[in-house]
Amino acid sequence: MYREDLTIPGKAEGSVAGEEWLGRVTALSVAPEFQRLGLAAKLMELLGEISGKKGGFFVDLFVSVSNRVAVNMYKQLGSRVYRTVSERYSASSGEPDEDAYDTRKALCRDTEKKSIIPLPHPVRPEDNE
Repeated sequence: MYREDLTIPGKAEGSVAGEEWLGRVTALSVAPEFQRLGLAAKLMELLGEISGKKGGFFVDLFVSVSNRVAVNMYKQLGSRVYRTVSERYSASSGEPDEDAYDTRKALCRDTEKKSIIPLPHPVRPEDNE
């Protein structure tokens, strides 16, 4: 397997005082020939472990609403839809921009699971914290 076949850039960011310290998945991609082998799940598990050790409250990941396979996989891994971000992804060829789910998985530090209480309304990309 080559480096380009599996990528998960991510980062730790936020505010500890505001209970917003998190591990953020910037992108997750697995080459088609390596999909459905559990690699994405393993990477997400590892990021959760590292983020937890670093004091994170949750791990988050944006996923397009239309990507039902990925949405279902993240739900099976324990993530919940925290909010919908309207028109997060720019479309091409005159198509409308696509909405995204901001999915979150609470970590051990978030004992009350406050980080995954869903917002009742969509937000715009410019409203992102």
